[in-house]
Amino acid sequence: MSQSDCTEIPSAPGPSTPLTDSYTYHSPTPTAPGPYILGVDEAGRGPVLGPLVYGVAYCPASWKTDLEKLGFADSKTLTPEKRAELLGVLNSDAQNLGWSVRVISPQAISAGMLRVPPTNLNKQSQDATVLLIREVLQRGLQLSEVYVDALGNTTTYEAYLSAQFPGISFTVTTKADSKFKIVGAASVAAKVTRDACVDGWTFEELLEEDNTTGTGNEWNRGFGSGYPSDPKTKTWINASVDPTFGFPALVRFSWTTVKVILEKSAHSVKWIDEGQESLMKAFDGGKGRDKDRCIVTKDLGIQSIRTI
Repeated sequence: MSQSDCTEIPSAPGPSTPLTDSYTYHSPTPTAPGPYILGVDEAGRGPVLGPLVYGVAYCPASWKTDLEKLGFADSKTLTPEKRAELLGVLNSDAQNLGWSVRVISPQAISAGMLRVPPTNLNKQSQDATVLLIREVLQRGLQLSEVYVDALGNTTTYEAYLSAQFPGISFTVTTKADSKFKIVGAASVAAKVTRDACVDGWTFEELLEEDNTTGTGNEWNRGFGSGYPSDPKTKTWINASVDPTFGFPALVRFSWTTVKVILEKSAHSVKWIDEGQESLMKAFDGGKGRDKDRCIVTKDLGIQSIRTI
């Protein structure tokens, strides 16, 4: 898919629009009577660059036989051209087909994983899935069955989703995108959206008034697939690090690959907790009984908690 094609994907940012925040996109709501089946899949879990995208696709349960004929499959087994064609199929029947995506920005991924306590990628993925299902329900669709492609302990995850949405039958399994056509459709929506986001990436750092990043480094687009094992990605990351500002927002700072490069090539930073610093200043560094006593307690003549 060329960069010019990326602007035609409704779920991706428009031309010259940087992806700075996570967002949700919904296609028009199908009008056929329910109940509906829904599939969930993701694209971009492993890469060190770009967003993680969760996709859902949905159609009437009575329409399942028609869905089987449309060619949906695990998006990884399809060419970019075929995926683009199938996204067109998803948009071609507004009565029976609908889809949605949750685009989690690289900044949000890193912020979640680096906070204390961290919100790991599994929790962020779970939150995106729940949000999408909940918003589809809020659009007035009745869901009878939901199929989720997932790794890890699928039994526990299936029980969690079932508890969140009583009355809906959940099937959580590995390789669901090849087992269920509705998950294959969700896989296509997620993959096409992520590819459009990455291929059409606008560096927000270059949109500043002085059009510089602090070093005059205008990043090239030869970053490869974005996976840490990709030689092109490795070369791009090593060439793009700035010793003061780190990396552009395309990069997931929480990935080990990036942490190692920053420790090696970037300036060290000393963080000072202002609250702790103020507390330390409240001590006068006295000796004997006054050592490490707060100025306030000494001024008030407080010798112990018993005095209070």
